[in-house]
Amino acid sequence: MTNKKINWAATILLAIGALAVLIPLYLTITIAFKTPEELSSNLFNLPKHWMVSNFTNAIKTTNFFVALKNSIFVSFFSVILTVLTNSMVAYAIARNMDKKFYKLLYYFFVSAMFIPFPIIMLPLVRQTSTWHLDNLFGLILLYVVFNLALNTFIYVGYIRTIPVELEEAAIVDGASTWRVFWKIIFPLLGPMNATVAILSCLYAWNDFLLPLVLLSNPDMATLPLAQYIFQSQFSTNYTLAFASYLMALAPMLIVYMFSQKWIISGVMRGSIK
Repeated sequence: MTNKKINWAATILLAIGALAVLIPLYLTITIAFKTPEELSSNLFNLPKHWMVSNFTNAIKTTNFFVALKNSIFVSFFSVILTVLTNSMVAYAIARNMDKKFYKLLYYFFVSAMFIPFPIIMLPLVRQTSTWHLDNLFGLILLYVVFNLALNTFIYVGYIRTIPVELEEAAIVDGASTWRVFWKIIFPLLGPMNATVAILSCLYAWNDFLLPLVLLSNPDMATLPLAQYIFQSQFSTNYTLAFASYLMALAPMLIVYMFSQKWIISGVMRGSIK
């Protein structure tokens, strides 16, 4: 057997990175169950009395279930529309990359990944307000558009690995382009559809800045925005605040833990070409 050398530099960096994630997560969980007195006495100790009532109080004060309903509504429809529309756009580009227009269109979409949101934030708010899209439906539409850049990149790379002969055979049998896409290409995009759906869901669920600048009605607040409103009103009640943070964090944390392999493998497959 050959002894493999340990890369201590990489190991130390990975350990530091793991601690940078685990320590805040530990504090979030423990603070959510503490009393204010326990929080002020020692930050890192486990709670002596696990205060489940913090969560019930946080649910009442943050209007949690209304915000949860809004987040589920936005995340669900943004995922469905993103997968359906972005895959069609990417298919049209991938099968016409030999044409100058589609190649320019591909680079135009991909270049949008490098544009910071604050640059377009104010014009976007003005435009959505003028078109009466400063609501949950406008939020869904913007998520679909903003996801297009990354999704085009990973979809196109994957679609170009699918043999064109499959489509040519279907066209010879009389299938239209629309039928070819939905009956042949879209089912083959299963791994990429799963990756895009998970990434889009995480983005829509966790996003804070876009709902903050777009939504003016508090009844439309998503979970991240509801946490911000609660914190601004009860800035000193950290135990309730962290209980609300934990409830908002838990669903997507569980989703990511069980789906991270699809996310990583999908991005790797989409970057082949």
